[in-house]
Amino acid sequence: MNPKELVQAFYNSDALYNSSTLETFLHPDVILEWNSSKGFFKKDRNELIQMANDLKIGYETFVVQIHKILAEDNLVSVHYTHFGTTIENPNQINRLAYFFVIWEIQDGKLFRGYQMSQLP
Repeated sequence: MNPKELVQAFYNSDALYNSSTLETFLHPDVILEWNSSKGFFKKDRNELIQMANDLKIGYETFVVQIHKILAEDNLVSVHYTHFGTTIENPNQINRLAYFFVIWEIQDGKLFRGYQMSQLP
């Protein structure tokens, strides 16, 4: 699988809220640097897995709508919108945030991520 296909498979899977799936995509030394509307976060593999577990508690489903995806060598840039349904209201899909991320791929896994997000 080339880097672009890997990133597409990641966002089209349930990895954002299923830690077992997430683990298959993450490099052992993964780091995500995330500038959000809530501040700056730097997350390692364990923190990303914990975040997936936390999201699974409050959300029933997640859907990612990819707007643009570009790849060059081992770098993949993605612009997407993240939607989800809460456990309290599984029939209503909510826009959660807008994202832009650049992933560096190493050894066929997500290695370094540089992400920005904004609430709708």
